[in-house]
Amino acid sequence: KVLLFVYFFPFFFFSNVPPSIPTLTTSYAHGISSHSLLSGTVDQCLKHTVERYPDREALVFMQDGMRKTFAQFYQDTAAGLLAVGLKRGDRLGMWGPNIYEWILMQFATAKAGIILVSVNPAYQLQEAEFALRKVQCNAVVCPTQFKSQKYCEMLRQLCPEMEMASPGGIKSSRLPDLHTVIVTDSQQPGAFHLKDVMQAGSSQHLQQLQDLQKNLSCDDPINIQFTSGTTGKPKGATLTHHNIVNNAYFIGMRTGYNWRKNVRICLPVPLYHCFGSVGGGMVMAVHGTTVVFPSSGYDGHANLVAMEKEKCTFVYGTPTMFIDMLSQPDLAKIDLSSVEGGISAGSPCPPEVIRKIINIMGIKEMLIGYGTTENSPVTFCGFPIDSVERKTETVGCICPHTEAKVVNPTTGVIVPVGAQGELLIRGYCVMLEYWKDDEKTQECITKDRWYKTGDIASLDAYGYCKIEGRIKDLIIRGGENIYPAEIEQFLHTHPKIQEAQIAHYKVPRYITFVQGYPLTVTGKIQKHKLREQAEKLLGL
Repeated sequence: KVLLFVYFFPFFFFSNVPPSIPTLTTSYAHGISSHSLLSGTVDQCLKHTVERYPDREALVFMQDGMRKTFAQFYQDTAAGLLAVGLKRGDRLGMWGPNIYEWILMQFATAKAGIILVSVNPAYQLQEAEFALRKVQCNAVVCPTQFKSQKYCEMLRQLCPEMEMASPGGIKSSRLPDLHTVIVTDSQQPGAFHLKDVMQAGSSQHLQQLQDLQKNLSCDDPINIQFTSGTTGKPKGATLTHHNIVNNAYFIGMRTGYNWRKNVRICLPVPLYHCFGSVGGGMVMAVHGTTVVFPSSGYDGHANLVAMEKEKCTFVYGTPTMFIDMLSQPDLAKIDLSSVEGGISAGSPCPPEVIRKIINIMGIKEMLIGYGTTENSPVTFCGFPIDSVERKTETVGCICPHTEAKVVNPTTGVIVPVGAQGELLIRGYCVMLEYWKDDEKTQECITKDRWYKTGDIASLDAYGYCKIEGRIKDLIIRGGENIYPAEIEQFLHTHPKIQEAQIAHYKVPRYITFVQGYPLTVTGKIQKHKLREQAEKLLGL
């Protein structure tokens, strides 16, 4: 018995079991692990998984009826990108919803050393121009259109030169770095069709691709993800292979993907956001999970159908998405018995919503994840067997190989355990920089590489974190600190309130009832638009 204990102890303690001994003496936590960081590139990780599970399903796109095994997915070559003139270090913007071509580009660019730029599929003309100029995109891949988003039409407005240009030869005055547009589903003037690009790679380009592999480093930038832009102009968080490979690795270790059999993840969150591309795409590549995409754009009913039909074992979502799934009229008729667990992340999840997911949807191993785009993204995550109290009252425990501290925002001094202050993060997960923006980078990353989250938080003695709110949202009333999230969480306890939001940074004086909230594509509520709506409605 003693021998068995010694053998199993490292795996269970460090991988999948919450800490049982309080070790923090101050608000500094360091996530320990018996597993070292990985040194591979994105492609090396995917290739290793392909060799282990060639015939396992990697991807299922319900809307298109498309299925790919790992071997089939890996055959879709990246050599075509080199054939059309792209090279290592170039930036390629992927602009579109959750379609197969999105995840294909995620791994094709990584293989060729091209930096993938995740462009918000909801961007309008000015936003798209800002993003593409900001990171000096050399190429854009997009569908012709999706719903009301006419991508090719917007690109022609930005680059009228496309009409007369040969594919790969665009010379644009508004987007001077852009020379190549690749359309996924139609032939357009001045653009390549993606199927032609994928077939363009000759033996010479394949050899070039193989030679490239020898020189790629895990510390190379490989992905630029824009901050959500709920306020102000979005910034391009620049992430390396090392950032996203290891974040995916330890997300999987925390949730138990490394030992669970036949993990099938229902992924309704958008790929352009780190929750989708790292928690979904990269986790697939590192852990060999199957990722099921219910629909190209968010559809609550389609999520439930996908979980039932595809026997999904995990489901991801933002709190708003889970609230929507809980409100689906046919929820009680859907068989969710295969769903063991789920992850809610992207914004704070009210405790009452977590309880409903566990009790009504029957998803017992529900986890809360916390992080930021700049941190690749996850820095705190719960354990599947956490108590209901920890699932509802915290955003989880410090992740492996990650440091966190809570400091007095004025003095920078670490506060006592349990006290509130600003949360800072350090470790492998911290981005390289905001692309070509030293000023903004230095504002949020200190000289000793601590990333300032801007969140007010507290740590308990076990390394679990509570997020109280944003520093900029703080309401001070009679010397007391009040956070909008506290008021929202209290309102959520009323059985007839589906969702509640504080629209102003003042103490709330008015209550108004609405049919829905203005959302980003990732399901985050756009507070600035909500304030505008409230002011208009109330005549303020």
